[in-house]
Amino acid sequence: MLAVAVALALTGAALVPSGIANAADTVLLSQGKPATASSVENKDYTPAANAVDGNTGTRWSSERSDPQWLQVDLGQTSTINRVELTWEAAYATSYEIQVSDSGTGGWKPIYSTTTGPGGNETLSVSGTGRYVRMYGTVRANGYGYSLWEFKVFGSAGSTNPPTDPPTDPPTDPPTDPGSVNPGYPNQPGPFTQASVVKVTGGNGNWKLQVDGKPYTVKGWTWGPSAAQADTYMPGLVAEGANTIRTWGTGTDTKTLLDSAATHGIRVINGFWLAPGGGPGSGGCIDYTSDSKYKSDQKADILNWVNTYKSNPGVLMWNVGNESILGLQNCYSGQKLEDVRNAYAAFVNEVAVAIHGVDANHPVTSTDAWTGAWPYLKRNAPALDLLAVNSYGDVCNIKKTWIDGGYNKPYIVTEGGAAGEWETPNDANGVPTEPTESQKAAALVNSWKCIIDHTGVGLGATFFHYGTEGDFGGVWFNVIPGGNKRPGYYSIGKAWGASFANTAPTISSMTVTQNVAAGASMTVSLKATDPDGDAIKYVPFFNSKYIDGADGLLFQDGPQPTPGTFQLTAPQTLGVWKAYVWAEDGKGNVSVESRSFRVVAPPVAGTNIAKGKPASASSFQTTVDNFTPGQAFDGNAATRWSSDWSDAQYLQVDLGSVQSFNHVQLLWEKAYGKAYTVKTSNDGVVWTTVKTVTDGDGGVDDFAVSGSGRYVRLDLSQRGSPWGYSLYEFGVYQ
Repeated sequence: MLAVAVALALTGAALVPSGIANAADTVLLSQGKPATASSVENKDYTPAANAVDGNTGTRWSSERSDPQWLQVDLGQTSTINRVELTWEAAYATSYEIQVSDSGTGGWKPIYSTTTGPGGNETLSVSGTGRYVRMYGTVRANGYGYSLWEFKVFGSAGSTNPPTDPPTDPPTDPPTDPGSVNPGYPNQPGPFTQASVVKVTGGNGNWKLQVDGKPYTVKGWTWGPSAAQADTYMPGLVAEGANTIRTWGTGTDTKTLLDSAATHGIRVINGFWLAPGGGPGSGGCIDYTSDSKYKSDQKADILNWVNTYKSNPGVLMWNVGNESILGLQNCYSGQKLEDVRNAYAAFVNEVAVAIHGVDANHPVTSTDAWTGAWPYLKRNAPALDLLAVNSYGDVCNIKKTWIDGGYNKPYIVTEGGAAGEWETPNDANGVPTEPTESQKAAALVNSWKCIIDHTGVGLGATFFHYGTEGDFGGVWFNVIPGGNKRPGYYSIGKAWGASFANTAPTISSMTVTQNVAAGASMTVSLKATDPDGDAIKYVPFFNSKYIDGADGLLFQDGPQPTPGTFQLTAPQTLGVWKAYVWAEDGKGNVSVESRSFRVVAPPVAGTNIAKGKPASASSFQTTVDNFTPGQAFDGNAATRWSSDWSDAQYLQVDLGSVQSFNHVQLLWEKAYGKAYTVKTSNDGVVWTTVKTVTDGDGGVDDFAVSGSGRYVRLDLSQRGSPWGYSLYEFGVYQ
């Protein structure tokens, strides 16, 4: 699950035009300033303010239409010389950067492009204004526009009189839901000086001690940016938590450590080593031979230990994360064993070095499974304690520890409800996500299993104190959008906290199954609030199991009864997930999800193209069989896929001249935006029977009058950066 966390470090080559300003008075003007937008995907989770909050884990997202804009009020007329855009996958290919003195008119472009690449764009500009706007006119794909960050640099000028810019849906800051936990006895902060932290005891009777007093790790992996620490730390205190865990340590760690110490929270400071993150991670390193990598990493780690060892917020150091498991993606056989042992020996070398410069804080190392512990047992005796990320299997740790004959205590550094890799598939063939109540119960059960290993299990930081409300965020985060979920309260009560107001309770969720693309479907959630608060229900869809998208798409439709929605099914075929958020207006939320399958709308008549010979201008076979016949086999799970260029065709030979009255195209995400349907009796002279210039993918279903032996799809403009790809090309009579 580390991939979820580190994915927030966005990739993509920056576009840096020549002559970029480097003026000494260039400063970041936009961060934290008022922002508005033409539209938002959802006012609670993708508001305009997210693009100027300094957090690359939150974003603004618009509706799915052109044009759209996002603007920031700098508060005063300023000289603008640089703009940085950090795009989500939904980016603009054509847009302008504009400035205005009033925010309501008089917009002047200071940058324009029709070939925006997305990713991270750094733009050299020159202009003056109080308001700066990104005005998008052409989207790169079928989604809206979405920016993780919109940064404006320059020098501030004179203050303008107040104006009334266009309004954005209101965005309230995260609120504490009235949690009451005054004077929690295990919260001794604020801390004003560094503590001496030791692992004491032995032979199954270990303790973690801070300044000579017993300390049980109770907390979460940390999700918000360091800049947001003061906003979200109070929620930890109210819950009875005392610890957070990070995966990396760097320049912004001081802000996080200082805030933690102020709030009575201590930090397990992580150091990333390749290939961290377990299955699917990259960055293969040969620890048997790559002396430069090891030397550089060791020096970097020691630098940060020396920098922060005297900070009152430090609890311990954690070297590496899930690398022993992750190395299986790099090597096999004896080489894998050799590199794993060498990695563990390097961890030991680093632990010895850390102890040499900081004798007051323990050192541990995290991996994704207890199967990594034998490597550490053999090669890393300098570790003060073990650590493991464990979700559905957490209650088996004790037996594994006993059977392995280990001589060190441990902490769980990630945990919670079973993940995708641990749950059985549902009726639609995708992992069954635990319900909200199951997730809340799993945290308590996990805690019990850890603490019941008396004298050995020294506590846990569960996954994840994160604010994202995307696919992974719904599965694991306990404060999406700053709203607290039942898991936050269930583990808080286990830690001894009490609360005046808690989250809604969900009893059931139903979703229409096997719904035709574009047809009406019902999504229903039943929930009650233990405090009698009114519940607001908000529905979303997600397409991760189709195209890998993490974001949730807000849905709107009639709500005949509270919690029941009549929604329009997506156009793209495959397995989707429906979500409903139940919000109580007091900073609490519960979320439930169910999968459903979008299928092709039925067509009356006979598909005369099924099983007939097919040809195409190009097709791919490098990864799978994407030959032309796949679009005419009657199987919506197979497809034809072309090369990545605009001018392409796909045609079928019906065997004889035949008339038809309907065509159905089932697109994969690589769809055609502009194309024509043509017929021919001889394959030489063609007649156009249908022209499309505004295709949006999914299912294209249209009546058409045509006749011929050959039916051809002439494709002239792609709707995605890829080629064209069709699951089925049906011709009906």
